[in-house]
Amino acid sequence: MRFDELDLSDDLLDALYDMHFDQCTPIQEQSIPIALEGRDLIAVAQTGTGKTAAYLLPVIDMITYGDYPTDAINCVVMAPTRELAQQIDRQMEGFAYYMPVSSMAVYGGAGGEEFGRQQRGLKSGADVIIATPGRLLAHLNTGIVDLSKVSFFILDEADRMLDMGFYDDIMQIVKHLPKDRQTLMFSATMPPKIKMMAKAILKDPAEVKIAVSRPAEKIEQSAYVCGEGQKPALLEHLLRTVRQHRVIVFAASKLNVKDLARTLRKHNLKVGEMHSDLEQQQRDDVMLDFKAGRIDAMIATDIVARGIDIEDISMVVNYDVPRCAEDYVHRIGRTARANAGGIAVTLVAGGKEQQKFGQIERFLKKEILKNPLPEEMGISPEYNPGGKTKTYRSGKKHPGKPRNASRSNAGKQAQANPQSRQCTPEQPPYHTKKRKNQPKSLHNKK
Repeated sequence: MRFDELDLSDDLLDALYDMHFDQCTPIQEQSIPIALEGRDLIAVAQTGTGKTAAYLLPVIDMITYGDYPTDAINCVVMAPTRELAQQIDRQMEGFAYYMPVSSMAVYGGAGGEEFGRQQRGLKSGADVIIATPGRLLAHLNTGIVDLSKVSFFILDEADRMLDMGFYDDIMQIVKHLPKDRQTLMFSATMPPKIKMMAKAILKDPAEVKIAVSRPAEKIEQSAYVCGEGQKPALLEHLLRTVRQHRVIVFAASKLNVKDLARTLRKHNLKVGEMHSDLEQQQRDDVMLDFKAGRIDAMIATDIVARGIDIEDISMVVNYDVPRCAEDYVHRIGRTARANAGGIAVTLVAGGKEQQKFGQIERFLKKEILKNPLPEEMGISPEYNPGGKTKTYRSGKKHPGKPRNASRSNAGKQAQANPQSRQCTPEQPPYHTKKRKNQPKSLHNKK
């Protein structure tokens, strides 16, 4: 569907034409008509599908041509990070270029002067406020911000906000909003806590769900099965040998990001780090250095996995396996944009990481190529996402059966009569005991 087939004003269509927006994405095609009807909406679609336009376009049109106050805040958009808030604000400026609708981004990480500027803007009443939950709540606690005339309340990346611990902040903000409002919630996933929030703040919502798409075919996906202690050396090996420009390395926590960045710098690699503990100026500097090619790689939490548009990412490395398939898709989707190619590499340690990676492969409906470890790395775990892992020397063929006949017979007996021993048919007794002389993984060595 084309945008000019939707019930949008000519001024808004002119702005879309200037921005080279022509065809609607599925989330836009299904969400915009519902929003224009004034209904509450819960929409599930992955990052990069055009969700920002799906909620901004109808709101801009309705504020422009509806009976809304010109000296009050008419819309509040919640975003999980300051980077996403800034990005939404930039898109807002483009969409509303020919419209008398003002906007303002409100986020933390700045000094007292910036806080004061935000206060003045909130008091004067910009039409659309794009804010992170913590900073907006801080302004509300001063008592000078009035949200009583808000007509539109929008949550973008709602699941990410809950992951970051903003549930209570959001519910506190909701108490300052009028009950007679339109609420639009956009999320990449639908965990139970999102459903609970939707039930609490939405009224008879329409639902739109766009299935999570598979990664682009041009992304070259592979993995290394390794020990946890082998990961730093393996990542260094990748950064030095693959030699891709603009590499993002995703780690599971900000502590992992800090430790990894510190280790790589000791080995003379130019890396930047991106996590929630950085001040706004530090984050801006890292992004600038990354885009300018002054650093070899950016080590980051999932703060940059969603909603931040960085062009020409050539390689994504999952230092820690993502917690779910959707996060995997979001992470590696940073590369292979605009019909370009890209590389995605995941470092998979034992235990839970192998189980999570197995779930990702089942979601993708394919087995991802497992690269052999470099010879100098030594010992590699067996890839066994359905159970416990064993370790073998790099390059050795994994044994396909137990070491001796007695163990094999014991396994057959256990499979035939699983009640006779404390095990399941999939885990016969010889798998549950530690074997003598079993090689130790490299990360267990002193």
